Amino acid sequence: MRSEKLGAILSALNDSSADIEASAVLSTDGLILDSLLPAGMDQDRLSAMSAALISLGSRTSEDLGRGSLEQVLIKGKSGYVLITYAGPETVITVLTKPEARLGLIFLDVKRAADGIKQLFNN
Repeated sequence: MRSEKLGAILSALNDSSADIEASAVLSTDGLILDSLLPAGMDQDRLSAMSAALISLGSRTSEDLGRGSLEQVLIKGKSGYVLITYAGPETVITVLTKPEARLGLIFLDVKRAADGIKQLFNN
């Protein structure tokens, strides 16, 4: 049941913007809980990189006096990678097109993260 709801949250997120190319929910230690990825994308690689980046981002944010990490944003020539906490031990990773309107993406990801938090708190 939780798996179906998680899948529905990711589907709604991906459908919310044509700029979102992929999304995944994973534990902070890199275990994939669910994903909507294009064919050929390695979900294990995505989860391992996301877990490493969120861990490094958390440490950096704390060590440099920026407080608790909320998200990591990476901009590349081919688009963005956004990793956002969706609970204390859960993160959501989103890959977007380079022309993505980030304000709308941030809002959609926040809504999805809030839904995931509720799902894991029940």
